[in-house]
Amino acid sequence: MASDKKKAEVRKSSSEQEWLSEHYGSQKERKESFQSISFREQPPLVSPESLNGFRYNEELGYPGEYPFTRGVHATMHRGRLWTMRQFAGFGTPEDTNKRFKYLLDHGQTGLSTAFDMPSLMGYDADSPMSRGEVGREGVSISTIADMECLFDGISLDQVTVSMTINCTATVAMAMYFAVARRRGLDFTTLGGTIQNDMLKEFIAQKEWISPPEPSVKLSCDIVEYCAEHAPRFNPISISGYHIREAGATAVQELAFTLADGLAYVDHCVERGMDIDSFAPRLSFFFDVHNDFFEEIAKFRAARRMWARFMRDRYGAQSERSMKLRTHAQTAGVSLTAQQPVNNVARVSLQALAAVLGGVQSLHTNSMDETLSLPTEGAVKVALRTQQIIAEESGVTNVVDPLGGSYYVEKLTNEIEAEALSYIEKIDALGGMLKAVDVGFPQKEIAEAAYQFQLSVDSKEFGIVGVNKYDDDHEQDIPTLHIDLESEKAQIERVKAFKAARDEAKHKESLSAVRNACESGANVMPALIDAVDAGATLGEVSDVYREVFGTYTDPGMI
Repeated sequence: MASDKKKAEVRKSSSEQEWLSEHYGSQKERKESFQSISFREQPPLVSPESLNGFRYNEELGYPGEYPFTRGVHATMHRGRLWTMRQFAGFGTPEDTNKRFKYLLDHGQTGLSTAFDMPSLMGYDADSPMSRGEVGREGVSISTIADMECLFDGISLDQVTVSMTINCTATVAMAMYFAVARRRGLDFTTLGGTIQNDMLKEFIAQKEWISPPEPSVKLSCDIVEYCAEHAPRFNPISISGYHIREAGATAVQELAFTLADGLAYVDHCVERGMDIDSFAPRLSFFFDVHNDFFEEIAKFRAARRMWARFMRDRYGAQSERSMKLRTHAQTAGVSLTAQQPVNNVARVSLQALAAVLGGVQSLHTNSMDETLSLPTEGAVKVALRTQQIIAEESGVTNVVDPLGGSYYVEKLTNEIEAEALSYIEKIDALGGMLKAVDVGFPQKEIAEAAYQFQLSVDSKEFGIVGVNKYDDDHEQDIPTLHIDLESEKAQIERVKAFKAARDEAKHKESLSAVRNACESGANVMPALIDAVDAGATLGEVSDVYREVFGTYTDPGMI
């Protein structure tokens, strides 16, 4: 009888160390070492022993409660899905307006605006500096008429709008507010986000007009103005995305982004603002790279670190001030021109990591973005990727399903500790403004980018279709073509606008902007009136150049 048979005694390891030495250690691995994309050595197994006295309430807790490791809202995606916000912008304002409406018709829930290089650098479309770049990598915006056209037929009090623009963020924000005022909208009804993060420009993206100190002052002018007049609008999106795209590791992205945030908080507090009057509307923007668990842990560590900084360093009283709310974008730098259809798989995994990491807003890259701005077909697949995760995968049914994973919790702790070490170094230098002056974050990122490229060149890090599983067959996919005629049309539009404006009002309003800059006043009130009176983005930028001076990267001298 089976019941009479003696059961075999199965010996089990008494500890992780015993298992490693007696069971795992005798087995062969497929390569000598396993590292994350950020050069982090990966353990074969993580057990409770690896957590070193993990304290649930202090380090993890519950969603919607301090320190917000598990999410800033109690219900997270069970209560409300993240905002699906596809980045869009090319050609003329009319071209981008059509793309906005296309995306809204296909289920996008928020708009995200990409601007062309002249707009980002402070030049009008008719400037000689803009030749060949008008509308090429984003929409061309020189005047309030352009901004009106960009959002024609779109209810600004019904849709949240994100604008990715930095050294000319004050001008774009002023134009947006002026358009809303022309429509009779109260600024308190407006929701959205403007990037407005100048520190990461000096660290990574390199789009600037003036030196760091006046640039940070202008960024904080928007923060102060929105805190008083547009409380639903996020006046800054402190951005790690471009830091990561420049070659930073996950830890560097996290550390430098939070250090930038601390610098903005310091400036606002120094100008007399109460921390709880503006901190609830500070927002963040992170990259989502290929290493699935590392990215999830990064988001968790970011929330916990920011909550502690707000409470312990600045004495914030409101829990809303302690909540790190973030947009995320899948990693553009991970996309490959070789076998571009593979990018759909990469973006899907990155988007899933963002959702499991607890983001509030997400952009998924299109598979063709290494070749051109995305076509309608490619951007629809990118949007459908988010919708499939939301509606079909089941990952939104449980709040923080990875909470308590030995590996995820250990990784979160490690990333936090390493990021804090970087922030301590930045504090010792005198803060992020001083650190940028001496090139500290720039050098760290350059070294990390170099080391990563070495690992790709040696094939230690494999990229499918590039240094592994490559083939000679070129995948031919449709790409978006920007007609040069659109540049000519935009130049003529700007010239006609300048010829038709009331020159006396224009000059008077631009003089008021100059006075605000010279006196140290908040520029936003004068700027809203100026763009409404016909001042252009390039003209305001020229005032900044004259009053604040221009900046040259110390690494380029």
